[in-house]
Amino acid sequence: VQLVESGGDLVQAGGSLRLSCAASGGVFRTSTMNWYRQAPGTLEREWVAVFTMGGNIKYADSVKDRFTISRDNSKQTLYLQMNHLKPEDTAVYYCKLSVIPHGPDYWGQGTQVTVSP
Repeated sequence: VQLVESGGDLVQAGGSLRLSCAASGGVFRTSTMNWYRQAPGTLEREWVAVFTMGGNIKYADSVKDRFTISRDNSKQTLYLQMNHLKPEDTAVYYCKLSVIPHGPDYWGQGTQVTVSP
């Protein structure tokens, strides 16, 4: 399984970006997909959003009502639409694929999002 994120960029506060995570390996349909991010100078990745294999969606409070997670199983691709971006959204964004029911987990290499004031 390989995951490749794209769509990161430098954007002004208030702007929008759409991230993509393209999966290969044939397990996308039977996997739960998450977005995480890691801000500069931090050691841990922060969970952002989840789209389960069963269709359930949840968001971190910090991004709720601004970000939208979606997936296209036919294209094996996960998306994150980010609107009303804030400087505190600056981070490397990662997607994680979790094969259901018992793993393993796979991570992409990340895509940089920078939001200027």
